[in-house]
Amino acid sequence: MISTRGRYAIRVMIDLAENDNGGYIPLKDIAARQSISKKYLEIIVKDMVNGGLLTGVSGKGGGYRLCRKPEEYNIGEVIELMEGTLSPVACLTGKTNECPYKGSCHTLPMWEEYDRMVHDFFYGKRLSDLV
Repeated sequence: MISTRGRYAIRVMIDLAENDNGGYIPLKDIAARQSISKKYLEIIVKDMVNGGLLTGVSGKGGGYRLCRKPEEYNIGEVIELMEGTLSPVACLTGKTNECPYKGSCHTLPMWEEYDRMVHDFFYGKRLSDLV
């Protein structure tokens, strides 16, 4: 399940793309338009800046803006930054704790197919598709 962090991050990105005027957009304006708590958005955009999705500037004239053009973002990267892996089972996360039953698991092909479908769906959607 995608949490509010992931959903709100996408909404922030859409808002920034739709209201791009070449400058930085104050978080209070985004929060008001999206009806989301500014305090909660502060946590979310901090992770988005640290993850390289947004740039932010403090002080007068400050705010946030996209680092790239909307067509250069895919939704999968936003969700994975905010939520972590989209993999449905631990053995597909790519981590070193590989399952000892991987070679004989009868359900693995099903999980791999599901994992590909989810990955291809979200990574096939661009921010510009939602704007």
